[in-house]
Amino acid sequence: MSQPTTESKPLLSHTIAEWACSLKYGHLSPQAIQAAKLFWFDSIGCALGGSQQEDAKILLKHYRAMNGGKADSRDSSTSLGMTNKGDRAMGGVHRKATAFVSGFKTNPVDAAFINGHMIRAMDYNDIYWKADPCHPSDLIAAPLALCESEGLSGKDLILATVIAYEIEMRLCEIGRPGVREYGWHHATLSAFAAPVAGGRALNLTPEQMVSAIGISASRTFCPGAVTAGKLTNMKNTVDPWAGRMGAESALLAREGFSGPEHIIDGKEGLFAVFSHVHYKGEPATFDGEGLVKDLPTSPKSHYRILDCGMKSFPIEALSHSPLTAMMKTVKDNSIKADNVKEIKVEVIARAADILGDPHKYRPDSKETADHSLPYCMAVGLVDGMVTPLQFREERVRDQSLIPIMDKIKVVANQEFEALFPKFQPSRVTITTNDGKSYSTRVDVPKGDPRDPMTEEEIAVKFNALGSDVIGKDQCKKLQKAIMTLESARKVDELLELTVRR
Repeated sequence: MSQPTTESKPLLSHTIAEWACSLKYGHLSPQAIQAAKLFWFDSIGCALGGSQQEDAKILLKHYRAMNGGKADSRDSSTSLGMTNKGDRAMGGVHRKATAFVSGFKTNPVDAAFINGHMIRAMDYNDIYWKADPCHPSDLIAAPLALCESEGLSGKDLILATVIAYEIEMRLCEIGRPGVREYGWHHATLSAFAAPVAGGRALNLTPEQMVSAIGISASRTFCPGAVTAGKLTNMKNTVDPWAGRMGAESALLAREGFSGPEHIIDGKEGLFAVFSHVHYKGEPATFDGEGLVKDLPTSPKSHYRILDCGMKSFPIEALSHSPLTAMMKTVKDNSIKADNVKEIKVEVIARAADILGDPHKYRPDSKETADHSLPYCMAVGLVDGMVTPLQFREERVRDQSLIPIMDKIKVVANQEFEALFPKFQPSRVTITTNDGKSYSTRVDVPKGDPRDPMTEEEIAVKFNALGSDVIGKDQCKKLQKAIMTLESARKVDELLELTVRR
């Protein structure tokens, strides 16, 4: 396929495809390889805990039924309509892929979605926030499923993972402002990144990769309603769904199915569509050059995955700084919940909008509670911790927390606005019943690349989430398998260790 040009420049989908298809494992830096393993360690821990969430159970039940109600068959039977090794349905995928914990075997597209949702289900996985937010690990279950079904190695998975992070994070940097400010969800952008990761796992040609991007992005624009107001199960589902589309689009492109090459910067593509939208009197724009500028190509390059953060609390990303500030204030000053008159929380405007709207003061589900700053602050004050235990239904619906939530005032601070996204500044001021005030400011939450979680700290989180699901001994074996992923000839052993015995 020739590369049509716009003003003598190749379309961005071609530039991205050429880069992704030419990047090899040997081009990755040691730091990027280590980061990929650490993010897999964190992500699989989140998935083990996520497997116990009600929405994850519903999805597993649904896809089992869609698969004919079969039990957890662990054979390597063919998938996607193939009857023997001579068939080439969907590119010759000869094996099925594994769902975490249950061991359910299905096609790689469904497995990518089920596992991606489990990673996301607790809102405990990674976070990157520039013009737009993203959780790159929402997308990496797709290359994992494809690597398993294709019989590929740990190095293949690491390479696809680094590519997923690179493109997803760059997409979240280029909006002026981000699509979130126009009422769109970042899954809109994930639809452009997911097929690049899936396509690299399948070793697509650049021409096929361009089509994969076009196929995926053509149908996955996502409105911000999924994270606005009262939240539902879709909050943790739309981004893994983009990952699912990435896997399926890559498989379709391998078979010759075509998609629009101009989906990013051509006629009526992403950039053109948003140019019709105005925010504060100005049209939306994108830094297309920034999307592909200095794409990493060698071990000496800087890879975006090193700039992504992890979560030390299972809550929305912008809640971490204020919650950290409050917990520090309470601990340093021995403040008791019943002695608090008011808690003033100063955050950037979008955090106040997302986390402090009226619905967030009366959460009635885990999905709303983990995006509710009043709830997270109140339960942290009363319980002295914010863990997955604080988002069980009986705790979320505990009426005794309502008076505490009503003492929390969330306000936008314009001074902080100028510092974001380089910093995530928050200031919490607690006023006690005796009229005293105590204040703490936090700019960088734990888990940020400037204060990263170590392997040992991730292990604490991993074991807390996984020990009751697969057992402590298996957690240790799984950690070792993940952290030596580059030596795995196939990813099967890693998947098997995620399955409850």
